[in-house]
Amino acid sequence: MEANAARSIADESDISRMISRMAHELLERNHGSRELVVLGIPTRGVQLAERLAAEIGRVDGPVALGSLDITLYRDDLRSNPIRQASRSQLPDSITGLTVVLVDDVLYSGRTVAAALDALKDVGRPKAVRLAVLVDRGHRELPIAADVVGKVVRTAADERVSVKFKELDGVDAIEIRRIA
Repeated sequence: MEANAARSIADESDISRMISRMAHELLERNHGSRELVVLGIPTRGVQLAERLAAEIGRVDGPVALGSLDITLYRDDLRSNPIRQASRSQLPDSITGLTVVLVDDVLYSGRTVAAALDALKDVGRPKAVRLAVLVDRGHRELPIAADVVGKVVRTAADERVSVKFKELDGVDAIEIRRIA
């Protein structure tokens, strides 16, 4: 694949099916939506979390939804200080509940590690689960997703991009070779 040439691996209907399946898996693992909190990791994890929560709500009733800003917990903050922090939007409490962390792509595991550190500062959940739309491998930390929309084998010089209508005008998952 040429540098900057994108290869589509999922379209709107594929993503919709993945999200529906992921929502059902989360409901099965949690025995319903009771005591479940869905937290998206900005940016695209928030859109995915909103869609997962909507699907869970459609199937089993409303679920608590929020976002978890991990900016200040990242291990690359010193080398990349330009990152702009957003604000976490959390339910009243996560203590004693099952928290589902949601992100678009699982790669090295460092974003999830930062999210776990951030969670410690906001409460003590009963359990933490990880839901990702794409698992592309290349883990640097011992982190695995509980629920995955699609596993994609990628080369180190490729980038997986998830696009959502809310942000990008289209739903798609693309792989692009980086130079």
